[in-house]
Amino acid sequence: MRKQILSVLVENTPGLLSHVSGLFSRRGYNIDSFSAGVTSDPRFTRLTIVASGDERILEQIEKQLRKLEDVLHIKRLEEEDSVCRELILVKVSATDRDRQAIMTVVDIFRAKIIDVACDSVIVELTGNQSKLDAFLELVKGYEILELARTGLTGLSRGKEDVQFPADLQK
Repeated sequence: MRKQILSVLVENTPGLLSHVSGLFSRRGYNIDSFSAGVTSDPRFTRLTIVASGDERILEQIEKQLRKLEDVLHIKRLEEEDSVCRELILVKVSATDRDRQAIMTVVDIFRAKIIDVACDSVIVELTGNQSKLDAFLELVKGYEILELARTGLTGLSRGKEDVQFPADLQK
């Protein structure tokens, strides 16, 4: 079983996310991570979908996505040819005694403390999944009050990126 990251360019239409999630649920495929955002052209949205499975399942996912009417282009994001990041927000219980140790871990990971309360701190960290997992492993010794992850998003390196179809360009 392996993980596949797909960058999918779609028309920005109502119900699109419902169609994509329906495709996965009807066939029993699991989505590891899903993020969506409007591109520089508001007519289009870029989806980053991370799915796991054997080669046959991953191939089927890609084929089924291509069949959707609003899908314009799909690109596999390979680790060596792309940059992928995820954002995590972590609220950690922080007594006066713990605060300095937590700040040290935050500095090591080049994270940011974005909120300080008398009994907790909220940390923001961006990076690849292994970096975020390593950070969480180090703060396990403190009480994690809340945690939110955005899911992976990414772009291919260089000029060769997901292209807008010629007939849809501005």
